[in-house]
Amino acid sequence: MPRPVEARNFLFLQGPHGPFFGRLGRMLQAAGCTVRRVGFNRGDQFFWRDRASYIPYEGGPEDWPETLCNLMETHNITDLVLYGDVRPIHAEAVAQARKRGLTVHVFEEGYLRPYWVTYERGGSNGHSRLMQMPLEDMRKALENCDIDQPDPPGHWGDMREHIFYGALYHAFVLLANRGYRNFRPHRDLTVAQEFKLYLKRLWAMPLTALERRVSQWRIRNAGFPYHVVLMQLAHDSSFTAHGGFKSMEEFLELCIEGFAKGAPRHHHLVFKEHPLDDGRVPARRILRDLAQRHGVAHRVHVLRGGKLAGLLDHARSAVTVNSTAGQQVLWRGIPLRSFGAAVYAKPEFVSDQPLTEFFARPRRPDSRAYRDYRHFLLETSQLPGGFYSLRGRRMLLRQVVDMMLAPEDPYDALKQGNAAPRQQLRLVHAAG
Repeated sequence: MPRPVEARNFLFLQGPHGPFFGRLGRMLQAAGCTVRRVGFNRGDQFFWRDRASYIPYEGGPEDWPETLCNLMETHNITDLVLYGDVRPIHAEAVAQARKRGLTVHVFEEGYLRPYWVTYERGGSNGHSRLMQMPLEDMRKALENCDIDQPDPPGHWGDMREHIFYGALYHAFVLLANRGYRNFRPHRDLTVAQEFKLYLKRLWAMPLTALERRVSQWRIRNAGFPYHVVLMQLAHDSSFTAHGGFKSMEEFLELCIEGFAKGAPRHHHLVFKEHPLDDGRVPARRILRDLAQRHGVAHRVHVLRGGKLAGLLDHARSAVTVNSTAGQQVLWRGIPLRSFGAAVYAKPEFVSDQPLTEFFARPRRPDSRAYRDYRHFLLETSQLPGGFYSLRGRRMLLRQVVDMMLAPEDPYDALKQGNAAPRQQLRLVHAAG
């Protein structure tokens, strides 16, 4: 028997930078739920405007499990809401929530970026239900769905807002964090270092864009066949928790060595940096040294962030750890080799060849199978909208609150015939 809305008590932990969690909390309150937010620093506090429902956490990491247990008991929490599930405070919260039978709502960047975000229950990325879900089960759930799906846009969406809110968040943590003296970021860098990197990225965006256009023009007009390596952020949870590599350098060396040994001599290799790469890992220097060591320096190129579509349109294959950009590769029918745990790493369309063999004779994906998989995602966990832009938040909130209040998670809802219609996806694509 589903709980009535008035009996739902939501506890929010850390969310994406910016006002999305605050807006989501207010809408759940409007629906009749009780909502509370635990904040761990001044940035969390700034973006949660309802002071009556805000709970500052001033303890250290060692005190968090006991404090969380008391919060859940005192406020009779029924639902846990968080962004990503692997940072230490979230991993502990998910473990306690499961013991208590709470509903865990996990938000993440879209598996089908840029105009979708991910909403799942229980876990995301390597902890997603998709990891154990065979394609045949997805096809069975889609039997009553016959709606055309939009092509994926070839650019990110709200990149400027993403960087702006990240810089603003870290500015509050750096300059006004009194009362949170025990706060420790979940990444290796200090808050000051993170803030400087955000400012540097904002300042350098025009120069980076110019350099990227020149590099793309050279690659497009050189006429050589090329393969693409989709790089990721070395500090991102998808790489650190689900990647399977000790460091980014280990992955880069694997790619260079496999290319040098397996690819035809007239082929080139293009490393595409993540759009949010801030230089904390000296990937360009590492690649230059590796390429020289393996004798392929004249055939290796590094391309700064930006749009991916134009680069993929002429690529022979692509390699990644588990980047969500792999979905754009598969949509185009391009051979893909991935290494980490990824929700799209299904045997029907992702190669498991050794890299030397893959660069020599890459195996193409089953495009029909991938289209079924993508259709399933768009009918379930991929929601139109975004966390950072005003328009993106409006589109997301129109649908996600009802999904959070529904008794079934998105995957079971489709299986049982209770999934919400997604025709508005066409509007997202047209607006892009």
